[in-house]
Amino acid sequence: MKRSIFKPLLQLLLLLITQVCFAQGPREAYIAQYKEVAVSEMLLYGIPASIKLAQGMLESGNGTSRLAQEGNNHFGIKCGSSWSGKTITHHDDSRNECFRKYPHAEESFRDHSLFLLNGSRYKFLFELPHTDYQAWARGLQKAGYATNPKYADLLIKMIEENRLYEFDITDLVNDKYEPTAPILIIMHHPNRIKYVLAYEGLSWDALSLQTEVPVRKLLKYNERRWDENPVADEPIFLQPKRKQGKSKIYIMQPGESMYSVAQKHGIRLESLYKRNKLKAGESLKAGDKVYLRGRKK
Repeated sequence: MKRSIFKPLLQLLLLLITQVCFAQGPREAYIAQYKEVAVSEMLLYGIPASIKLAQGMLESGNGTSRLAQEGNNHFGIKCGSSWSGKTITHHDDSRNECFRKYPHAEESFRDHSLFLLNGSRYKFLFELPHTDYQAWARGLQKAGYATNPKYADLLIKMIEENRLYEFDITDLVNDKYEPTAPILIIMHHPNRIKYVLAYEGLSWDALSLQTEVPVRKLLKYNERRWDENPVADEPIFLQPKRKQGKSKIYIMQPGESMYSVAQKHGIRLESLYKRNKLKAGESLKAGDKVYLRGRKK
């Protein structure tokens, strides 16, 4: 009698476990995994969490796209001239386009915030209330974030179908949002060095406090003086730079200095001078070859 009761109960338990395991679809799973990241970014920068989630879901296919799976790129952000991190190629408007590749998905969310915040064509969005997701969606389309003429409608539909607007309701964010000091995210340079991206107004003391790296070491690693404050979006290394780069040759770009090349590629400035047979303080002009490995003949 006990066996006959036990078997149906076991089958029922297995059925319930199966239903729980498969209750979440890709959308629900994505929201559950990244909702806290989206809200955190909203509190820092004022971008509605609903917009952040909807863009991530739409651009990454709920985290299932190749860019998201292999590159942790959830927002389809392309490399651009300022990107010095890892890359991944992907067919988009053209074949084999260059897209940014991140060590972790959270860095993609942060980079998306900085991408909007620092882009001149998106500045008007930050004058909008963080609770007006429709205005944000139509503003993104107007600014040319995506080429799809129905991009705003797709975002709004995604938000409303999944009630993402509920994540925008918080007493911690004002309608006229003023960004607080950003949280520094430690990233990994292709040359195997830990670094952070500086933000406007960042001091060496604040950097040291947030990263727990002494100021004297930060100055030494980045070959800087105390009175030379970090510049916005500049890579600041938390470990010693290498004596050589990942690639052999780099072509000097307009406006670059030997120091900016050294920072971009994670190479000690002294080593860069030696490899290119230059004296300290000398530079090269745009279009010249810069040897990152080996030596100039």
